[in-house]
Amino acid sequence: MTSQTTPESTLGSIAQGEAPVLERLVAMNLDSLENSGLDLKTYFLARLAALVAMDAAPVSYLMNLGLAADAGVTVEEVQGTLIAIAPVVGSARVASASGKILRAAFGVAVAEAEGTVPEQRKA
Repeated sequence: MTSQTTPESTLGSIAQGEAPVLERLVAMNLDSLENSGLDLKTYFLARLAALVAMDAAPVSYLMNLGLAADAGVTVEEVQGTLIAIAPVVGSARVASASGKILRAAFGVAVAEAEGTVPEQRKA
């Protein structure tokens, strides 16, 4: 890849399409990032904690953790966040989230093997 993608550029490029619902979601996320005052890593780790708390679907983890990885969030930081929130949200919720994260990661691996991952996600 010739240039490095950033979460902002990834979200911004999606917003240029013809998907009004997706465009609105992207705009909400860009506003949230800007208004949070957090650095990118902290922002995405906070979002991870919120996803776990609400027992989000695998696709939510896929979208958020993909952008988090682009922002430099490591696997160890994701694991640390899951450990930190377990006493608050419960071990069952963290176990559920971990399984959904693995499913999302497996889906990406399969798509990459089949050559169906968009170029900007192959970074």
